[in-house]
Amino acid sequence: MLKNKARDIDILCVGEVLIDFIGHQTGVLINNAKDYHRYLGGSPTNVAMNSAKLGLKSVMVATVGKDGFGEYIFERLIEIGVNTDHITEIEAKPTSVIFVSRTDGTPDFIPYREADSHITEAQISKDLLLKTNIFHTTCFALSKNPAQSTILKKAEEAFKLGCKLSIDVNYAKKLWRSQEEAVQIIKDYCKFNPLVKISEDDMLRLFEKNLPHEEIFNFFHSEGVETVCLTLGSNGVKVSEKGKKIIQLPAIKIDAVQDATGAGDAFWSGFLFAYIKEKPIEKCLEVALQMAAIKLQNVGRLPDNINILSELL
Repeated sequence: MLKNKARDIDILCVGEVLIDFIGHQTGVLINNAKDYHRYLGGSPTNVAMNSAKLGLKSVMVATVGKDGFGEYIFERLIEIGVNTDHITEIEAKPTSVIFVSRTDGTPDFIPYREADSHITEAQISKDLLLKTNIFHTTCFALSKNPAQSTILKKAEEAFKLGCKLSIDVNYAKKLWRSQEEAVQIIKDYCKFNPLVKISEDDMLRLFEKNLPHEEIFNFFHSEGVETVCLTLGSNGVKVSEKGKKIIQLPAIKIDAVQDATGAGDAFWSGFLFAYIKEKPIEKCLEVALQMAAIKLQNVGRLPDNINILSELL
């Protein structure tokens, strides 16, 4: 990707900003957790924060309640360096909250969704898109209206205006009315040739069966996607670029996993960081794996000194 210097926003993250309450005890189900620690969360929010920590200019488009949690979100994002000009406060709904189990694998969660899905077209102007290099969102954000219709409409506009699109297909059945709707909405977004990040767990939940990796890649390629990144947990990652040989890299070995929550977001933040820096796909994967390894060793958020990744480029 050749970065357009007239576009001074590196990444525009559109979607859920949440308060995560992560269980304090490792490997304990939500119903057995004795206490929780509060963290700022939401997949696109994590990407926005990670990107800012890496020195990119990131902008968050989201909606929070006009309450204490909403105030906390603004304070934390501003402190980290994320632009919050396009986050809306509403009085009708409280800030969304999610309870998450602490685990070294894919965590269980219970969502209490309120304000996060109330993203409107007025929050994403044409001028904002003209300044943006990458327009990023998630399957979570697309699961509920009005955010769903807003994001699809603005994704098409962004595509036509020359933005590169991105999506984390973090499908969870409990967030959608039906699996059929989810598949259709994902296909609708894929028309705009986004960079796609998906995990084996995501695909198992989406199609309710284990698919060969080749079938996963072909599903997205047939919908118009050129680059598909499939994360394999402790087995590393595979990337398929349409018409090219599949690239596979192993995961970085970790002595002790502290918390897997947000590891996928850390991975994708590293990938997009290197992509914006116009690095080849294999280098994007190396940086992504480094970011995931750092996250796995930290509970809640990434440390503030992750700018060391710049040395890898």
